[in-house]
Amino acid sequence: MSHIPSSHPSQDEGAGLPASLQALNADDDNNNNSTTAITFADHPSKEKQQQHATIKQKPLRRMSTSHSSISFDTRSVRSVLMKRMNLVKRRRKKKLREMERVEGPPYHTMELDTVAKLLKSDLEEGLNESEIEQRRQECGHNEMEGEGGVNPFKLLLKQFFNIMVLILLIAMIVSFVFKDWVEAGVIGVIMLLNAGVGFAQEFKAEKTMDSLRQMASPTSQVVRNGQSKTVPTRELVPGDIILLKAGDVVGADSRVIESFNMDVDEALLTGESVPVSKVSDTLDAADVPLGDRVNMCYSSTVLTKGRGKAVVTGIGMQTEIGKIALRLLSSSEGNRKTPLQKSLDRMALYLLGIAILAVIIVFAVAKFHIEDSQILYAISTAISVIPEALVAVVTLTQAFGVHGMAKANALVRKISALELLGAVTNVCSDKTGTLTQSKMVLTRFWRPDDGFYKVGGLGFSVEGEIINESAKSLVTRDTFGQGLTNMVLAAALCNMSEIHKDKETGEWHSVGDPTEVALQVFAHKAGMGKPSLTKSTEDHRWTLIAEYPFDSSIKRMSVLAQSPDGGYYAFIKGATERVLPTCVGAHMADGDRPMSQAELEALALPQVEELAKGGLRVLSLAMRKIKSEGAVTSETYEREAIEEDMIFLGLVGIYDPPRAESKHAVGECHKAGITVHMLTGDHIATATAIAREVSIVPEDFGLVENKYPSDLVMVATKFDKLSEEAIDAMPQLPLVIARCSPDTKVKMIEALHRRKRITGMTGDGVNDSPSLKESDIGIAMGQNGSDVAKQAADIVLVDDNFATIVKAIEEGRRVFANISRFVVHMVSGNVAEVVPLLIGLAFKDKTGTSVFLMTPIQILFNNILTSSPPAMSLGLEPVHPDQMLVPPRSTDEGLFSRSNVADLMFYGWMMGIICLLNFIVVVYGYGDGNLGDNCNRVYSDSCDIVFRARGAVFTALTIMILLHGFTCRDLINPIWTWKAWIKRKQNWYLIYSVAICFVLLVIVLYVPVLNTVVFKHKGITWEWGMVAVSCMLYMALSEAWKFVKRRRYRKKQAIRAKAISAERTGQLQPLTHGEDDD
Repeated sequence: MSHIPSSHPSQDEGAGLPASLQALNADDDNNNNSTTAITFADHPSKEKQQQHATIKQKPLRRMSTSHSSISFDTRSVRSVLMKRMNLVKRRRKKKLREMERVEGPPYHTMELDTVAKLLKSDLEEGLNESEIEQRRQECGHNEMEGEGGVNPFKLLLKQFFNIMVLILLIAMIVSFVFKDWVEAGVIGVIMLLNAGVGFAQEFKAEKTMDSLRQMASPTSQVVRNGQSKTVPTRELVPGDIILLKAGDVVGADSRVIESFNMDVDEALLTGESVPVSKVSDTLDAADVPLGDRVNMCYSSTVLTKGRGKAVVTGIGMQTEIGKIALRLLSSSEGNRKTPLQKSLDRMALYLLGIAILAVIIVFAVAKFHIEDSQILYAISTAISVIPEALVAVVTLTQAFGVHGMAKANALVRKISALELLGAVTNVCSDKTGTLTQSKMVLTRFWRPDDGFYKVGGLGFSVEGEIINESAKSLVTRDTFGQGLTNMVLAAALCNMSEIHKDKETGEWHSVGDPTEVALQVFAHKAGMGKPSLTKSTEDHRWTLIAEYPFDSSIKRMSVLAQSPDGGYYAFIKGATERVLPTCVGAHMADGDRPMSQAELEALALPQVEELAKGGLRVLSLAMRKIKSEGAVTSETYEREAIEEDMIFLGLVGIYDPPRAESKHAVGECHKAGITVHMLTGDHIATATAIAREVSIVPEDFGLVENKYPSDLVMVATKFDKLSEEAIDAMPQLPLVIARCSPDTKVKMIEALHRRKRITGMTGDGVNDSPSLKESDIGIAMGQNGSDVAKQAADIVLVDDNFATIVKAIEEGRRVFANISRFVVHMVSGNVAEVVPLLIGLAFKDKTGTSVFLMTPIQILFNNILTSSPPAMSLGLEPVHPDQMLVPPRSTDEGLFSRSNVADLMFYGWMMGIICLLNFIVVVYGYGDGNLGDNCNRVYSDSCDIVFRARGAVFTALTIMILLHGFTCRDLINPIWTWKAWIKRKQNWYLIYSVAICFVLLVIVLYVPVLNTVVFKHKGITWEWGMVAVSCMLYMALSEAWKFVKRRRYRKKQAIRAKAISAERTGQLQPLTHGEDDD
């Protein structure tokens, strides 16, 4: 049986290559990089083909088909370009390798001998067991450092270290000291409720480091003392020689020593959607992105195919995964308070100052002759300043928002993220799996005779039309020419993947390499899927005879198949520069036409460039008829005999398409004044193509020279070299950055923060975790996202749908707007209480004691029972129709913006003055002005008029606060109009809460003992007319205030919308004559 020799493939890397590629290698050795043109030589001679003589074919077995191919894409072209541009250098001659020189990291730029000397290791024998322990003491174990688990007690205690809660705690203690049990109990319940809700939300603490630990491979195969042995991955040390095979998780960062068809899936680290082929070549450039460091393997990545050997260069926190973990730790240490938290803290301090000032005023009016009555009045005034239920209502409203977002497939991990969502100005999105489907699809192909074709359909679905672009006509299997039929045959048969339809769900699923799956789906769309060819009747059945699997050294695969008529045909697919040298002609409209290599290159290479412009990975397909005598088996032909004299069939372009809803979602972001950036680990051509499709950049960006500023799309290596000053000096930040590293994404977030932007970052891989943590809102993918990304994020999208982000932002805007509404409602109610209480100090009885306009129980009733239910209902206010048609609120428009402060002061003073007028009318208009004796404590006949006046004030204030709930539904537009009640969606929670509170008002107003003993007021009669007038006056003044405010608001919004629009159009504005596109 034939075999594949075990010699290292890089020992004679020029063998078997076309002459021009050998020339490229020679140029590399001579450091000649004067040109980067790619050309292919004539078909290799028999002498050159003999250099492959030791490579024999493998028999067609299931084992070989399972590893048949992995990644045919433009990486093959990339490798040629890298070598041509001196990014890859050949092994130096022996005398150069023997030179005594030791270089420092980065290891991908070093010769293997240098790496071995630096790490003091032997590439053949490995480390000596005797020195392992010493290295472990120096470097530690190969594991992540963590912050430890979550302490529930500390987390619960944290809930009480809030300025507002501390003020409530002081008020509760004072109430207990003066034996005001009811008031103290109510405040205590509110504090416990707030702490309970906050604790429940935040107990789902950060598990990022635990997730990173779990990603590590449990064991690794190493060479020590010249012998192979298995050790725990945490026991690896720098200098260890590790052996890798398909399916292994790489235990530590390492430099490749040997590779045999070794492909590594680095999607979670770099965002590269296709596994990367690893080689031992040395790279020249130190700033090569992680995804292009083809001679390095990284911790926690997975070998998808082949085998290899590598030397450990970094362990634990020194690995690329460790750097991500370190970034997460450092960012978690500096968690910033959100604007809402800062606003509440500031408000609490202001209210504390006002409460203290009110107490001083009360004592000063009493000339500091402080007795129980003065202390009681001071407590009443201080309580009226503090909205006891505000923190609880804020927290519960956010909890309701979390529930609402869960229904919209967005899980909120941190409750504070809700308020920032409404202020998001920029969304930085990963590409693979976020804007795209993470499913490779063949979308375009080229035939030498008919030109370009478009292929419709997305994902694994076999539904899709094939359209000839030049003729703009639909083609079907019945109208296929011979050349197109042969091309589809090659795609279907030179392919080891499978697709099948789920009988229950009707969805299509795949098994095999993503690139091969895309070709197989294309064949099904053409009506020539592999099952229909190989499992049909005897008269129409194709039979696979042999498979020559993909080899990363030659970047192609081929199969030998028997046609239904008994003839034998070979099909080949692979990288263009490796398929063209096997061809001697092309299939044209008039049949097979012989061509030289130069003619084939002239025919195909311009089309390769055209497909690559669209961000497509390009493969070439070819076939030939095998002349044979007698039966043919898998042992009949060697690979070299099959892969020659091929007829070129055409090119196919494959890429990871955007989700169907991504373009609409990006458009919705633009309407809402939100700029979308794409930060991806993929190549710049692919990233630009996707950005065009989803409207992140103009549809013709990059297709017409010098039309738009070139820095709208940038490579990470260029962006990373810019200083902070240079980035800040840019007129606009790039909309697309390709080949991103984790630090690139964080650098972008930091640049946006310096521009005072609120940033949301989406992502699904480990490589997204630092930026998810660093951004204001980290948004992870729930289905395809890594555990690390989910733990680092604030919000997780259950359906991995970018469009869900728009819903989440809309919900965030709704929640913050509702919080603003009920804060204005609650605090203005407190102002309405403080105003008459302080002015009421002037109303004194015969003993010189100030008479309460409202008692402490009345104040608590309004603060807790009358104000809280409507405020809670405002937290459930439906989304405003124009919510997503206005720009994000400015960062200086917090919870207590000028507008909100003006509202609460105006409404508070207005209602307070109206209540004061009610008291004056009852006492001095209806009554004789007698304020009775000791009316603050007990009811007597002399206090009758005071108790009636309190009843009128209490009723007027309570009803106005209830009506104020409707006013606060919209702080700009009129609410007391017929149109607002009929055409606008109603808040039934508010209507029901107002009705219930009104019933409670009637009960406490008229129930004996409860009214005179507990609340210290009496039921009213004729005063209802005065209350009705007060309410109508309140509604009239409210609408007048909104009218004035509305004119200013619309002018301000128009200016802001114009500024955002100008910034956006400035980014996308075509360059005028004379402007530099750099």
